[in-house]
Amino acid sequence: MANIQNLPIDIQTNKLLDWLLDRRHCNMKWQSAVKVIREKINAAIQDMPENEEIKQLLSGSYIHYFHCLRIVEILKGTEASSKNIFGRYSSQRMKDWQEIVSLYEADNVYLAEVASLLSRNVSYEGPALRKQLAKAQQLQQELSRREVECQSSAADLRERYYTACKQYGITGEHVPRELQALVKDLPVVLEEVGKDTAKLEEHIQLYTAFTNFVCEWSGSVLPLLTFSQKKGNATFYEWRTGKAPTVVEKPVVDDAPPDAVTEDTIDWGDFGKEADTQVAAAGITVEDGIDWGISLEPSVEDPGAGGIDWGDNEVAPIEIEIVDAGIDCPDGVAKGEDALSILENSQSRSQFIDELMELEVFLTQRISEMGEEADVVAMSQFQLAPSVIQGQTREHIRKMLSVVQDLLGRLTSLRMQHLFMIQASPRYVERVSEVLRQKLKQADILVLKGATMAERRQEALEEQSRLEPRVDLLAGCTRELQKLIEADISKRYHSRPVNLMGVNI
Repeated sequence: MANIQNLPIDIQTNKLLDWLLDRRHCNMKWQSAVKVIREKINAAIQDMPENEEIKQLLSGSYIHYFHCLRIVEILKGTEASSKNIFGRYSSQRMKDWQEIVSLYEADNVYLAEVASLLSRNVSYEGPALRKQLAKAQQLQQELSRREVECQSSAADLRERYYTACKQYGITGEHVPRELQALVKDLPVVLEEVGKDTAKLEEHIQLYTAFTNFVCEWSGSVLPLLTFSQKKGNATFYEWRTGKAPTVVEKPVVDDAPPDAVTEDTIDWGDFGKEADTQVAAAGITVEDGIDWGISLEPSVEDPGAGGIDWGDNEVAPIEIEIVDAGIDCPDGVAKGEDALSILENSQSRSQFIDELMELEVFLTQRISEMGEEADVVAMSQFQLAPSVIQGQTREHIRKMLSVVQDLLGRLTSLRMQHLFMIQASPRYVERVSEVLRQKLKQADILVLKGATMAERRQEALEEQSRLEPRVDLLAGCTRELQKLIEADISKRYHSRPVNLMGVNI
């Protein structure tokens, strides 16, 4: 018998109510009784004494049987003056709460209610709060990650913006103005390249001698480089005609202001104003009626006015003279494309770069050939070569190649390509500015998006701060209910230990 008394009673929390009903501890119709009790509790809490502990019991939590017992104990102190000699209380408050306790104890309704409340906390309330809390924490992590991504992407876009500006050679503070300023400096840069072309005299002589010796070529070699080596960055007119111009009239490209009226805009003028002036200028007189200037009688001075002119009269032929700008201009006057320098003119600049590349390939190949071991055929072949070919060394050819590559790099760099595009098409400035502006715009959008992510993350943090106390409160109430139910059931089984399994909040 002693062994049975020490055996614990283990009950699964989700099956606690069924366990109590199966063992006849509670009535199957306990819910109807609880409904009546809840109505009485709602009526009783309307008239309660000023007590801090009672306020805490009645605030926020579900009032059950054990709360009612505690309220009765408190009322024994606050309503002591209403106690008569027979130990009864004449206070209506005490009578109401004593009646509620009695209804709870009838058929152990309170035990079924707290068992249902415990099962609901464990199976529904607790998991729901934990799910909301986990969702808030996960949302914070996700928003934090996205915030970092937005910040890094915005920084990357800004870095790309400044890298692109660096490639253009501008700071990026005012892109259109800075690009236009670069174009103004372009003639100075090209003039320096033209001056450095004078260093190619030996290069051209070597290439000319080599082609004459190997290919027996007697024609001109690198004509534009030869001309530029002697004349520098001269005008295209001088390159084309062989004569220096006396007058150079470069084409002027005026940037239209943003608010300028274009041809596509309709100018309505001062409609409705100065009407008298316009009527007088049109020759219309307004007296008795409108004079449209139309007469039905033929004029005496015009004998053929009464008939139809079919266009049979002989008319002097119209002569159309087609003038090609830059070609039929007076001698010594360079206009249009002729007024541009060799490196400003796209046609001659392309030829200049082509000849530089041709010279670069020749010198590279010559270095490769000179690096190989000399054989008998090569030695015998170059014995009759001119001294300008035989006197070259591999190191000297490399120095010559570096000069050519320097000139080529200065003309074909990405910055120079953009400058040539800007010079050729002023609208290219607008396109470049728009592309760069889009990078900054996207960066600003990402910054705003990152700020939105930070706000939402703060809201999720506040939600977490609001849920954590509720979880702790629910866990405390659930543990308290667990102890009270275990103690109540233990009394019914001669103080045997009772364990409610699966209570986890």
